[in-house]
Amino acid sequence: MNTYWKFGLLSAAIIGALLWLSMGGVSQTATYYKTVKELNAMDGQGKYQRLRVGGIIAPNSITRDGRVVKFTLVQEDSRINVVYSGIDPLPDTFKDGAEALADGRREADGTFQASKVQAKCASKYEQKPTLPAGSAPATHSAT
Repeated sequence: MNTYWKFGLLSAAIIGALLWLSMGGVSQTATYYKTVKELNAMDGQGKYQRLRVGGIIAPNSITRDGRVVKFTLVQEDSRINVVYSGIDPLPDTFKDGAEALADGRREADGTFQASKVQAKCASKYEQKPTLPAGSAPATHSAT
């Protein structure tokens, strides 16, 4: 067999193997965003998929038991219980009423097993109030 053919076949095999590995890696790391309502409507579907769900942390729903944290996400009229037992510490903004995103999988019992949690406090990221157009800031004169 010609040396060029051997080199071409070897190159094609290597490129094919790399493509196969990269496509497999992409499908395993894909995360789908779902609302709480969509996640509740999935029933038994999606328990093997990596999902991301977002909502507001319900008041008085955060409970801690060692490194396991349980809380409830609310979005409109839908709720889902979330269990987080990851190794990363929760952010400082993780508290009642904060927006949160949880990455993980839905369990057969309907709870969401999170491996990662992100949170933000809405008031921390609100825009500063501005003056209406044409008005000047108040000045104090000592007369």
